[in-house]
Amino acid sequence: MNEIFNRLYKVGIVPVVILNDAKNAVPLAKALEKGGIPTAEITFRTAAARSSIEQIAKEVPGVLVGAGTVTSVRMAKEAIAAGAKYLVSPGLNQDVVKYCQDQGVPILPGVSSPTEIEAAMGLGLETLKFFPAEQIGGRNMLAALASPYQNVKFIPTGGISVKNMNDYLELKNVLACGGSWMCPASLTDAQEFGQIEALCRQAVLAMHGFSLLHVGLNSADADEAKEKAEQFAGMFSLPVSEFPGAYFAGSMMEIVKKPFLGAHGHIAVRANNADRAIAYFESRGYRFRTEGLVKDEQGILAVYFENEVGGFAIHLRRK
Repeated sequence: MNEIFNRLYKVGIVPVVILNDAKNAVPLAKALEKGGIPTAEITFRTAAARSSIEQIAKEVPGVLVGAGTVTSVRMAKEAIAAGAKYLVSPGLNQDVVKYCQDQGVPILPGVSSPTEIEAAMGLGLETLKFFPAEQIGGRNMLAALASPYQNVKFIPTGGISVKNMNDYLELKNVLACGGSWMCPASLTDAQEFGQIEALCRQAVLAMHGFSLLHVGLNSADADEAKEKAEQFAGMFSLPVSEFPGAYFAGSMMEIVKKPFLGAHGHIAVRANNADRAIAYFESRGYRFRTEGLVKDEQGILAVYFENEVGGFAIHLRRK
């Protein structure tokens, strides 16, 4: 996967930003970054777009800045000259696509039908904007497109909010979701950057869906693990299940058959997408162990944080 698209995948949400005054560009970008969404698609709908991209690219390097609503080669030239790292178009303009390809800049043209998808594939593209998402079939449409176009990834935009975002993100052919609900132009114009940061945090936490999965305890051996599991299961009338490395009391408690990570055991936390969750925590300074890392065909399934909390290792596991 292209490096830029891989970064968008790990962020998961692409803010579609309208800036009417370039003086708001840097504080807005900082609010997005602090809120956990370090990217911005600055739409070329206003006279402030080029200057805004230039300022963000120069002063907030941690934010991956792109240009949106690019509908001509002239606009593409301006956006790239300003420092845009990726471009987004509402439709499939072959001239814009070919220009960006010649410049080595990723382009996300908008598509809304199989015919347009195949035209984009004919230009060598495998990552596309799905627009306007809700109006052209939404999640069900994208799910139907996954089978005939198995190598194509989409960034659906249009009608997406914190309420339906995860319906899209759970699809294998969705790279990220685009939207403006966390940074509406009205809040930007009013310089309510604290509120924008709060909306970003809300969106990020909703995307990750962190929840307690189970508590794990360490044991000296299998016999002790079985005894602990039966004791806990008896209290709450839960079934006991044996696995190669542990006993489970229902789904609430895992008793490991040997001393393992964590002075006392571990706490397992579920996340909707482990790759995105890891990127989110690493951006905040957290580190992860290589021991206990589990992968499958979908990516990372489970991983442990480097540090313990209260004698418990913290175990992050994909939903």
